[in-house]
Amino acid sequence: MTHTANGTDPATSATLAARDVGAARAFFLLRTVFTVAPIAFGLDKFFGVLTDWEDYLAPWINDLVPGTAHEAMLLVGVIEIVAGVAVAVAPRFGGLLVAAWLGGIILNLVTMGKYYDVALRDFGLLVAALALSLLAAGRGTRTSAR
Repeated sequence: MTHTANGTDPATSATLAARDVGAARAFFLLRTVFTVAPIAFGLDKFFGVLTDWEDYLAPWINDLVPGTAHEAMLLVGVIEIVAGVAVAVAPRFGGLLVAAWLGGIILNLVTMGKYYDVALRDFGLLVAALALSLLAAGRGTRTSAR
């Protein structure tokens, strides 16, 4: 059996290299989506092109925050923009931030007693944001795709 300089056989080295390429591609894809989407949704809180965001705010949360539902959504927009930027510059932390934010959105939607489909979709996104954080942690201090 032939071994490489580090003691592994070439087939194992090729398998590990292919796995690294796949992980790098997944990292790049998740990092891109979790940078662009929160920023786009955050900006839309100011422009209202996609939907009427106030409809998705649970009444009990609206009662907790000062001001109107619209003003609350503007604050949400700022937080989402910050989360997207955090993913771009520090994906390990940013992925956890987005996952926590999605957890809050899920709680908000479920306690409304409607929009369960959106809550389920957001749960899938939460898991993907956690995967991004794990992939970023596995990359060490490197943040760019290979």
